[in-house]
Amino acid sequence: MTRALTAGRKDALSGETRSAVIFLHGYGANGADLLGLADPLAEHLPDTLFISPDAPEHCAGSPMGFQWFPIPWIDGSSEEDAAAGLQMAADDLNAFLDGIMVDEDLLPEQVALVGFSQGTMMSLHVAPRREDAVAAVVGFSGRLLEPDLLGDETVSRMPVLLIHGDEDDVVPIASLPQAAEALDQAGFKDVFAHVMKGTAHGIAPDGLSVCLAFLRDRLGYS
Repeated sequence: MTRALTAGRKDALSGETRSAVIFLHGYGANGADLLGLADPLAEHLPDTLFISPDAPEHCAGSPMGFQWFPIPWIDGSSEEDAAAGLQMAADDLNAFLDGIMVDEDLLPEQVALVGFSQGTMMSLHVAPRREDAVAAVVGFSGRLLEPDLLGDETVSRMPVLLIHGDEDDVVPIASLPQAAEALDQAGFKDVFAHVMKGTAHGIAPDGLSVCLAFLRDRLGYS
């Protein structure tokens, strides 16, 4: 049985929803942490609904926040716990996405995922294994989990934009080319990358601008 995800939302500025952006937050944060990004994006994506769920588990490493799955080197969990948590969270997220599409009368190609850190890991893990391709995945400051399995387990391929700070001391920037290579080997044709200069584990204005241009293109604004 899947766990229901609690989510904040910012309705389409125009009043008519033609697409949706789903934000997936990082380890120890919550949905509100990324929903603030909707404010600078909404003006340029007026027909887009923004939704940002809390991850399904309370976070041992940050008691006031949430996690998609445990991280052994932070919280002392086992690799088995982490793998099981990832699978459970993937099921939760898939059910959540399916529900959003039904409730908002949207097709997969009208929905984009924007993740940060652990949220990027979730986006890159879940989206390729869904039956129908979403419009796009944007991954800030994350990594691709289980890259060796991606080729065999990919069901759908969508455009992917990877964005990373070159001074990230939480998730090393080397994770970006590693993910890009694995996606390329798995047959993804549209994989793009942007490096935020002088940026640590966060989202800089230039990265958000690149993300916006990518979303406008993939959600039919361009």
